[in-house]
Amino acid sequence: MQIQTVGILSPGDMGQAIASVLNQNGLKTIAALDDRSQRTRQLAAAGNIQDVGSLTELVIESDVVLSVLVPAAATEAARQVAEVIGNVRKQILYVDCNAVAPQKVKRIAQLVESSGVIFVDASIIGPPPRVPGRTRIYASGKQADELQQLQNYGLDIRVIGDEVGQASGLKMSYAALTKGLTAISTELLIAAHRLGLDEQLWNEVSSSQPELAAILTRSIPSMTPKAHRWIGEMEEIAETFQELGLTERIFYGAADVYRLVKDTSLGKETPEECDRDRPLRDIITTLSDEAAPSLLDENG
Repeated sequence: MQIQTVGILSPGDMGQAIASVLNQNGLKTIAALDDRSQRTRQLAAAGNIQDVGSLTELVIESDVVLSVLVPAAATEAARQVAEVIGNVRKQILYVDCNAVAPQKVKRIAQLVESSGVIFVDASIIGPPPRVPGRTRIYASGKQADELQQLQNYGLDIRVIGDEVGQASGLKMSYAALTKGLTAISTELLIAAHRLGLDEQLWNEVSSSQPELAAILTRSIPSMTPKAHRWIGEMEEIAETFQELGLTERIFYGAADVYRLVKDTSLGKETPEECDRDRPLRDIITTLSDEAAPSLLDENG
């Protein structure tokens, strides 16, 4: 299959950046923007993504569809695409790039493949690919090699196996480390602030753990506008670990931290509105002042 047109579900922060890279390197990208928000339409326009209106038209025109959504939307999006495929009888490559548990992506694969579509499990590690060399897309599945065509159009595609679930499993493991650490660090910094010990703690971390201090200075400011998306990702990680016979509680707790952030003024900003140069101390103060009462207290 030769890829000439890529359908994007959906052109949010990550999807739009992926589409922009593909556009800049000669591929046509399209999106179905009927009933989508004004922000999504603006992002699509900025990325030169063509609006084809309906999902049916997107499937008809696409050679490959990249599903880049919040985890909770992954299954329904796949179901809708499978339904359209059943109606129009179009052969496409469907790539699930969502942060979902391996057991869930296997169910999604069965759903999509039942309509005759080629399915690839993929996971995105790194920020939206606006800077070359910082974002990898790992892929797995029997026909994952098909996706490697996008290597010729600016994306770093790495096939890691022929089993659906391997790419998603890698994402779950990696995000458990990076976003799990960000959640734990955010909560402990809020705790230190409420104890009146934030300056003393930060001086100690900067002195004894300078690499960690540098990571937190970078990761927490960029996290706040994405916290609403990371809730579902932490829950998917929890389900992954539970399936493996490990404790899921750590990551349900991380989801609670991101739920707390989501409801603050910083959590309600879009990535475009977020001030990436906002001092970490100011961020922690705002989160501490605006956070809802303790989830532990609410749950008894």
